[in-house]
Order: sequence, then C-alpha cells, then structure tokens
Amino acid sequence: MTSAAIGISGLGRIAQIKLPVTDLAHSVTWYQNLLDLRLWVEFVEDGELRGAGLIDPEGRFNIALRDRRACAGQPDLRGFDVVAFQPASRAVLDDLIARCERLDIPHAGIEETPAGPRLDIPDPDGTVLRFYHFTAPIDGFTGVETRDGHYVETYSTPRLG
Repeated sequence: MTSAAIGISGLGRIAQIKLPVTDLAHSVTWYQNLLDLRLWVEFVEDGELRGAGLIDPEGRFNIALRDRRACAGQPDLRGFDVVAFQPASRAVLDDLIARCERLDIPHAGIEETPAGPRLDIPDPDGTVLRFYHFTAPIDGFTGVETRDGHYVETYSTPRLG
C-alpha cells in the first residue's frame, strides 16, 4: 500500500501532454514560438504526417501534438485547461504576457485567485494553457467555489468525502 503523503518513489514528472490540433504545422510553430520548444520527434502514419513532439530546451517537459483527424472521436477541448504550468514567480507571468503581445497571441490577462495569480493562453484550437503561480500553501486541503467563472469563496472541508 502506498502512502499518499509520500507518493510513488521514482515517479518524478509527467512525460508528456498530448493535444489534438486542427493544423499540425501551424500549431507546431505556435507552441515553438510561445514556449521556446524545439521539434523533437515527428510521427508519420501510412505516409501521412500525423503528430509531432516538442520539447523544452532543458528537457523539463514536452508537448505532443496530434492531427485531430487521426484522434479517436476527434476531441474538442476549446476553453478547457488540459495542463497548468507552475512558473517560479509572478514575473514569469508578466514575461509571458509581453511575449504574447510581441507575437500577437491573445491571452486572458493575469487573474488574481486565492491560490495565487494565473494566466490563461488559448492555443490556435482554443485549448487553454494555464500558467499558475501558486502562493498558497499546498499542504492540507482547500476547496474553491466559483460562479459564472468568477471566484466566490474557499472552503476547508472536502465535499467528496
């Protein structure tokens, strides 16, 4: 039995996030520009380019992109934050906004939340990349309630039991 307080020994990080995209070439360029990723791998299936893997220069994370036409069920993730990055400081969020403005990439601006500031940036297909600078403690439990997309309150007793 594994203790939740210790976690799984040897499990250090998420290997990749894979996202469905409508235009593979355009999305590869977009992710490279926004996050300074390099093209790491391509996937050709039955003679057709269907996917690509992009990796951070320091190997901290990679993002795989898959042609939506080759995905089971052709998922649509518009408006959904599939992944949240954890920047080291709020200054990183400010730098990301400046980068977005230089590259003419729309963003939602920095939102102050009870857990710390966050920035949402939708990719060309509308899938949200979230950048969350946590300033609240991560030990213990905090529930967050929102209505119509806006913060209402936090609570301390889990509702899931």
